[in-house]
Amino acid sequence: MARPDHTRRPRPWHRTRAYRLTRTVVLTVTLAVGGVWWARVDEPAPAPVTATDRTPVTPAADSGENADDGGPVRERAVRETAVRERAVRQPLPAPATERPRPAAPTRTAGPVRGRPGPAAPTPPAARPKTPAQPRPSTVLPRSRPTRFTLPYLGIEAPVVDLRLDRHGQLTAPPDDNSNLVGWYADGPSPGENGTVVVVGHRDTRAGPAVFIGLDAVTPGRRVELRRADGRVAVYTVDAVKTYDKAHFPSREVYGARARPELRLITCGGGYDRRTGYSGNIVVYAHLTATRSA
Repeated sequence: MARPDHTRRPRPWHRTRAYRLTRTVVLTVTLAVGGVWWARVDEPAPAPVTATDRTPVTPAADSGENADDGGPVRERAVRETAVRERAVRQPLPAPATERPRPAAPTRTAGPVRGRPGPAAPTPPAARPKTPAQPRPSTVLPRSRPTRFTLPYLGIEAPVVDLRLDRHGQLTAPPDDNSNLVGWYADGPSPGENGTVVVVGHRDTRAGPAVFIGLDAVTPGRRVELRRADGRVAVYTVDAVKTYDKAHFPSREVYGARARPELRLITCGGGYDRRTGYSGNIVVYAHLTATRSA
């Protein structure tokens, strides 16, 4: 009689304890992950909130109370999100210091019906240029002056001829008549191109003379010289200057000019009883008109 075989056969792999333990762990993890995923799918995702400059706004962190997925906390968060979205969609009001600028009017081809259209401004290049000071129409031929007039100071005086002395200096009018003015007869006559030189005393031993108030003349004043031919040369004052005799600018005062100009000269500056005046007053003017006397 044969003996029974008591040797144990190995179990199949799907019936081992390790397999059953591994299967239990896998199922547990799968159920947990699936439950979390289903919970997030059911929850509606809030719309992103952006600021007025289109940059994302970070929502405030939860304080930790009632941090579950439902209940009043969740409803309050949804309401706050909706309020923020409406605030972003609404435009911000303009600051109080700024006012909206009116729209520029549209220029039409013709005038608007019922009222005339605005006139187009004249371009700067097309506007006529008005000279700052009038210019004489003609330059006069030579003719000696006979009478000098300065209306601003109420001066009206006869004119005498003057020439240079042996030292090359212009002589002064006779001091026995305080109402005389002198004209440099070897220079241009009134109305001619060049510089007309007229001199007069400020005072004499008898008292004030014809040019006593010459330093009070202002630019724009009129000076007139009547000529022997019956014409009048009208000059307009440009400037009034005072120079020390030691630094008198002879070239600037007496120098040749390309247009008709006039110089009125008298004494000025400080006065000393022994040496007289320390300087000279010079009035600069130019010809602006000519007319008949």
